Order: sequence, then structure tokens, then C-alpha cells
Amino acid sequence: MAKILIVDDHQSILDVLSIMLKREGYDVATATSGEEALEVVRTDSIDLTISDIKMMPMDGIALLERMKEIDSEIVVIMMTAYASIQTAIDAMKKGAYEYVIKPFKMDELRLLVQRGLEQRSIIQENRSLKQQIQQKYSFEHLVGTSKQMEELFAVIRKVAPTDSTVLIYGESGTGKELVARAIHYNSKRRDKPFEPINCAALPESLLESELFGHVKGAFTGAYVDKEGVFAVADKGSIFLDEISAMGMPMQSKLLRVLQEKEIKRVGDTKQRKVNVRMIAATNEKLSERVKQGTFREDLFYRLSVIPIEVAPLRDKKEDILLLVRHFLNLQRERGVGNKKVAPEAMDVLMGYAWPGNIRELENVVERAATLCEGDTITPFDLPPRLLEESAQSGRTDNTLKSVLRDHERAHIRSILRRADGDKRKAAEALGISIPSLYRKLDLLAIKDF
Repeated sequence: MAKILIVDDHQSILDVLSIMLKREGYDVATATSGEEALEVVRTDSIDLTISDIKMMPMDGIALLERMKEIDSEIVVIMMTAYASIQTAIDAMKKGAYEYVIKPFKMDELRLLVQRGLEQRSIIQENRSLKQQIQQKYSFEHLVGTSKQMEELFAVIRKVAPTDSTVLIYGESGTGKELVARAIHYNSKRRDKPFEPINCAALPESLLESELFGHVKGAFTGAYVDKEGVFAVADKGSIFLDEISAMGMPMQSKLLRVLQEKEIKRVGDTKQRKVNVRMIAATNEKLSERVKQGTFREDLFYRLSVIPIEVAPLRDKKEDILLLVRHFLNLQRERGVGNKKVAPEAMDVLMGYAWPGNIRELENVVERAATLCEGDTITPFDLPPRLLEESAQSGRTDNTLKSVLRDHERAHIRSILRRADGDKRKAAEALGISIPSLYRKLDLLAIKDF
């Protein structure tokens, strides 16, 4: 229930508005002076205030300023006589939501209250969302305890508070955008926009418009003016992923922006100042592209003020267990259920090379958690390519059939051990009949477990 405070030095106004708002279902408090109103705001959670402007000794404008110091998000509607409209407009410049002219219609005020409370709700939701995003991308919440991850954390701690340009290297799927977001959301720009652009996903003509914007009529299809991400992210950060895919003409324009801190929309004649932190990423060695003549050397040095390399998953396998637990927690939050991984399945995950890195691991965990019929992920819930590769070392028979047979044998032995040798319990856990279990034991030559 929203809490509304009415402030007026006329008791009749307080009584009429209180009755009307209580009928609407609001919790209502009243005050006959600015000092009394401030005490209510300090001690109670007020969502919206309706205040007269002409009061003594503290008028409504002074009350507005004092209330905003206590709660910057409080919604304030001012009541004024016709002769004081300019004063009410001045109040809006100082943070008032709206004003009504006495005598006003109750329906008019009722609608203003409803809209004002909706605005407060949106502001609070946005603040909560920002807090969640900042927590999500806090570097303390990046998953991993390997030496490589500890070194990455240390670099982010040093780099985040600065405005230095950052160039992130790493294979596809290593989490380069996650690192970029961690840098932004742990910087002084955290409350400003973070705008990501994948340079490889857009043709050159569209990329220029996406970055710098365009004016109406600049090209076919430009029916209205459009702001580019540089303008949208002003005082925030831009993340240019796969920057190695950017063509030479766009590289020249980007270099000018980095040097002059100015942008010009496509089709426009005016330059515009911007204050943006640049974070770029690539899965290629840009120094090699410079040698090949496909990437500007001056832009390369502008971008690589602070180079950061994100190690591939195969080089930090000690992080796999933590990552698997993290992804299973995400699946549980999405309603998949509380899943765990059998030791045999974890062995498979640890034995795989992960060419797709963390993104591939996340997809595998999601697939396994979804397809798993029980609460334990077994090797048979994993993609066949993982089973085949994990069994390659020292094997003479590398056929998929042989690999699956070995994992099936290991899985049945594991279930029998958990059932303390009780074949009926083991058959139930496996979801097969007792005769089927005996056939499996004979076929797979399982004599001890």
C-alpha cells in the first residue's frame, strides 16, 4: 500500500484530500506545516507528497528541497493558486513531479497521484535492477580460483577505477564481455550506460550508423534521426567486441573519435563532444593484423593501453568444478531442479578439451540438466563427443560403441556400490528391470563392484 503525505496549513484541505485518497486505498498521513512534514518524512517511508506552496514559515518550495535531501526519489505534487503558476513551474525545475491549480478537480489529482506513484515504482525497479547488475558483474562473483583467474581479478581491480582504454584478448567463449562488464560495473562510471557492439555482426555501413548515429535522410531508410551508441553511452562505457573485423575506413573514424573525443552522425555537419570509456576485445592477435596491413598501427596502440588476456578453459581446468556448480545453480533458479553431477560424469567433463571454452561448458551443463531424468547427471546425459574424447588416452579401440560401453560399465558399478550390492535397488535406480540388470552384468562382464 502506497503511503501519501498531504501538507497544507488549512485543515479543511487535509480532511477532504485524506477522505478521497483513503477511499482509493492509500495509506495517508497529514501535516499542517513544513517542519511537521519533514519529521514525517524522516521517520516514515513516504512514497508521494501533496503540498501547498504558500505556507508559513516554511513554504512549499523550501519543503520540496528539504524532502529531496532526505529522499531523492520521493514524488512531490505541488498545489498552487493561479497567481503562483510561475512559482510552481520553478518547483518542477527543482524536482517536483507536477502541480495542480486551486481549485482543482478531484479526478485530476487522482490521476496525477496514480501516475506519480507509477513513476516512483519505475525508478525503484530501475535502481534495484542496476544493483542486481552491478552485483552480477562484480569481479568477486566471477567464477574461478585458478592462478589465471586470480591474476585476472588483480588486473580488473587495478584497471576498473581508471579511464584507461582496455583491449581484451581471448578465444571465443572465454567470457571477454563478462570481463568488460566487470570493469565497467566496478568503475566510477557504473551508474552510466554500458553499450556492447559486435563489430563482426554488422556490415560496415550499418556499423557506422550504430556507432555514431545518423540524421534523417542520410541514406535510404533513414526516416528519422538516430543516436549512436557513443551518444547513448556518454559518460559510460562502450564495448567493441571482435574489433579485428572492423574495416580500415571505420578504423580511421574510430581513431579520430578516440583522439578528438568527438563524433559526427552520418549525414550531419556538426561535431559533438562525447566522454566514453573504450573497452575492445578480439580473438585474434592484433599485432599480427598490423604486420599484415589489415589493422591500423596507430589505432592498435590507442586501444591496447591496458591489454588483458583471458585464458582458455583447457588451461585452467581446476575451475571446471566451480563453473559446473555455478551453471547448475543457474539452472535450479530457472526451475530445472536441484541437479548434481556423478563422479564419472565429472571425470568426463574434466577430460574434455573445451574448444568452445566456458560458453560450451555452460551449454553442455544446461543440456545435461534438462535431459537428466533423475537428480544426478551421469555420463549418458552428456554429448557423445565428450564421452569419446575423454576416453581417447591410452585406448586401442576408439569407436563410440566401445567408449559408451566402458562408461555404461562404470556407471552400473557406481550404482551397485551406492546400493551396497542390492541388485533390486540398483535396478530401480537405473530404471530397468532385474532381468535386464542381470543381462547387463553378463554382457559387460561386471563381476565385482
